[in-house]
Amino acid sequence: MTDTVSSFTSMDVSTAEQWAVIGAETMKNQGRVAERVLGLLRSLGDIVDGFSTDQLTHCLQTATLAERAGADQEMVVAALCHDIGKAISVPNHPAIAAEIIKPYVRDEVYQVIRTHQDFQGRHYYHHFGGDANARDKYTGAEWFSLGEKFADEWDQKAFDPSYDTLPLEHFEPMVREVFSKPHSL
Repeated sequence: MTDTVSSFTSMDVSTAEQWAVIGAETMKNQGRVAERVLGLLRSLGDIVDGFSTDQLTHCLQTATLAERAGADQEMVVAALCHDIGKAISVPNHPAIAAEIIKPYVRDEVYQVIRTHQDFQGRHYYHHFGGDANARDKYTGAEWFSLGEKFADEWDQKAFDPSYDTLPLEHFEPMVREVFSKPHSL
């Protein structure tokens, strides 16, 4: 075995020493997480799906609105990443985005992103015959008011091509900071 490569071919024969190497290498390479997130965000520039802005611009506007409203760094980064799942699957995008950010943000931020479509649904579900009050199933959750703020004040308002939107470069240091170390492994 070398210092950077474990030699086991099956986990059930691995050793604590090998896992120590893997753990150290994982933390040493944590910077790649931010790079992958930034790459997924950039890819949203190709997705419009009938909106007045591409999805990267929408995410940037949502984060800009959150930052200008005084949201903390974790919430601003979550606002930026809230639709990152659309790079993979539009119908399942809230769950994808929430799972990407989950190890790096506090639980209330994770919950807001996980449920944001139902909160934002207040503004459009009725157009599809859906329940515009879908957010009500989360009433009583400690993070409910943050979910309302996210959906009503930032997310649903972030489709304005003429808005003074901050560029991705503005948010990159925050992305790198938030994704630099998971709260827990």
